[in-house]
Amino acid sequence: MPYSTGFDDHFYCQTDGRLECGHVFLAGNSLPERWVRSGTFRIGELGFGTGLNACETWRQWKATRPDGGRLHFVSFELYPMRAEDLSRALSRWPEIDAERETLVARWPENPAGAVDIALDEQTQLTVLCGDALASLGACPLCFDAWYLDGFAPARNAAMWSPELMGEVYGHTVPGGSFATYAAAGFVRRNLIAAGYAVERRKGFAGKREMLCGVKPASVAGIEQA
Repeated sequence: MPYSTGFDDHFYCQTDGRLECGHVFLAGNSLPERWVRSGTFRIGELGFGTGLNACETWRQWKATRPDGGRLHFVSFELYPMRAEDLSRALSRWPEIDAERETLVARWPENPAGAVDIALDEQTQLTVLCGDALASLGACPLCFDAWYLDGFAPARNAAMWSPELMGEVYGHTVPGGSFATYAAAGFVRRNLIAAGYAVERRKGFAGKREMLCGVKPASVAGIEQA
């Protein structure tokens, strides 16, 4: 179970991080249903961590993607892990062995700046290494769905700040969505203040609540690149 000494928190749910990804991030964003269309579907993620969400999303994408569809998964990570640590953390789940092996084989020795990896012909992974607020502020892309997966709000408040939630909202297409395991009151208030229509849903593995929401379709955002 990988653990961050800097943030005093585990990288994912101790029950089963892969199943949590499906419950919170995929189902919370109505995926795979929403990506079954032509064109590029973009997912933004705060906190790449071990790459678990990217691998599980890629696994489900491969099983359901449409002809001509493309997935661009973009993650913002302050402290990228080494390839051997990613592999060790992900080896717990044989279901994503193929995805883990590809990710680890293509992961740079010293990840920094923008890490771009072609996972396959229809799937692109980009990890922007550095401060999330600065990186997102400089990002020209707009996203169909967001995975808000920073460390617990009590231990990493900057990842859930009004400023960062505002940037996330501004980089969401009209009608786009977010999902997060976090249900802290200040997180919910910051997301509502940013402009999202927020709802509470049942959390994973005994956790009482999680949050998900949508950017109103009538609200204009930045141009999708």
